[in-house]
This record gives sequence, C-alpha cells and structure tokens, in this order.
Amino acid sequence: MNQQNKTTPKDFFYHLTATIALYAGITALINLSFSVINYYFPDALAGYFYANTVAWPISILIVLVPILYVLEWLIKKDIRSIPEKAEIWVRRWRIYLTLFLTGVVIAGDLITLINTYLNGEISARFIYKVLAILIILGIVFAYYILEKINPYSKAKSILSYIGLAIVVVSIVFGFIAVGSPTKQRNMRFDSQRVYDLQNIQSQVVSYWQQKAELPTTLEKLKDPSSYSVIPVDPENKTSYVYSRKGGPFSFELCATFALPYEDTQGKGSYGYRQGGMYATMAYPSPVGAEDNWKHQAGLSCFTRTIDTEKYPPTPKPLTR
Repeated sequence: MNQQNKTTPKDFFYHLTATIALYAGITALINLSFSVINYYFPDALAGYFYANTVAWPISILIVLVPILYVLEWLIKKDIRSIPEKAEIWVRRWRIYLTLFLTGVVIAGDLITLINTYLNGEISARFIYKVLAILIILGIVFAYYILEKINPYSKAKSILSYIGLAIVVVSIVFGFIAVGSPTKQRNMRFDSQRVYDLQNIQSQVVSYWQQKAELPTTLEKLKDPSSYSVIPVDPENKTSYVYSRKGGPFSFELCATFALPYEDTQGKGSYGYRQGGMYATMAYPSPVGAEDNWKHQAGLSCFTRTIDTEKYPPTPKPLTR
C-alpha cells in the first residue's frame, strides 16, 4: 500500500470530528428550524413555547459550524497537497455513511408527508417542517455526492455557502423569537414575582383559615414557629404591596413587572399546553399563571376574594 494512501491519526481525527460536528449540527439546525416554525406558525392544539428549544440549538450551531467548516477546509487542503488522500478508507466511509443516513431520512420525510396528506391532517407548520428537512438534508446529500465525484467542484463550494446562509438565517429568526438576554433576564424576574405573589396569596388564605380574618399587613403573616418568610421583589428587594379591599374577604396584591404578559400558547410543540408567558424560559411556570396572573409592564394589581365555603376557618379545639 502506498504510504500516501495510509490513514494517519491526523486524518482519522479530522474526519471523525467533522462527522460528529456535521451530525450534531444537522440535528441542532433541524430542531432550531422546527422551533422557529412552531413560533411563527402557531397551532391551537400545540403547547407553549420554551426558549431552551431555541437557545440550545443556537449554542450548538455557533460552536460546531465553525469547527466543521475549518475541518472541511483542512481536509480539502490535505487532498490538494496529497490527492491520494481522497481515497483513504475513513473518508470513503464518512461519505457513504452520510449519504445513506441523509437518504433514509429524506425518504422517510417524503413518506410521512404523503401519509399525513392522505389522512387529511396536513397543516402549514407541518409543510414547512417537511420542507426544512428536505432542504437541509438535500443540501448535505448533494454536497457529499459532489465530494465523492469531485472534491474540487465549485458547485460543492456553492452548497457550503448556501448551508451556512441557512444556519445564519435560522439563528437570526431564533434570536428574534427568544429575544435578547436582557429580555430573558427580565422574564425570569417576572416569573419569580408571580411565584412570590402566589406564595403570599397562599399565606393570606392560610391566615384567614386560622384567624377568621384577613391580615392587616404582610408583617402579620410572619410566624417564626412555621419558618414562614414573606417574599420580596427579587430584583430590587422591595416589599410587595398588600391591602385589604372591598369587604372582609377580599384583598389585593401588587408588584411591579418588567414586561407585559405574553401568551405563547400554540407556539410550541404538540402535547404540552401549560405555561403561558413563563414557558419561554427553561424554568417551571407558576401554575395558573396564564389565567390568573396576566399583567402589564409596571405596577399591576390582583384582587382576590376568599371563597369561605371552599376555605372555611379552621374550627378551634374545645378548651376545658
């Protein structure tokens, strides 16, 4: 065997790393495309949008795509200097494995499209997802066909630029959907504010059941024996606003929010509907936030009236 046809550790490293970067990048790009499509083409049967469905693929693409393109350039450079390297086994296996996998997925994608169409369940977001898979994998398939036929093909270079453009456009739309890091930070603060108000509301109801009256101030809720703590605003550490309002059973809770409530229902994947605005973060959303805690930016107040039949005062033990 010609020594120049022998696979060196450097060749193995280049091709193995490029293969991992390619497959992980394709998976991330398809997931990102699906999340972007879900966001911009909502479906009433779908769940809520989660920022981590966009943030993770973007993070992966930003790291792996440059690595992949640099490795492809280094491999091409090696082949130009030593043409026999175009026939080393690791390169041939990489090309044929990629062609096989992309071909199988493309065929499965078309079968799914036809089956869905015949069952009358087709929707705009489904069509766009099918097209996304066909375009992404079609470019990869065509690229590696040309890689096998002619590593120096100009058409191959054009396909690589098209692929890079698709990655950039997907990342841009993903950033638009998620918003800036500042927006995400503000949403986390607002999520905590809603959670805190729910906590205070629960303590007020518990106080009512124990005392048969509403507390006059939040300070009344403090109970060292039960280790209860009155939450404060997570950002500026100021107290939340509480007041009795409109009768013996009603009270009001207020907080200052950074952003208005945003309803993202239908902009996520299928099968999970709970979450509301706060589902745009990779954090559990407050239960009922989408129904009972909708707010505007700035000071927002929530009036609650205790249902005395549902939450009756706790009977006092008889004394002797």
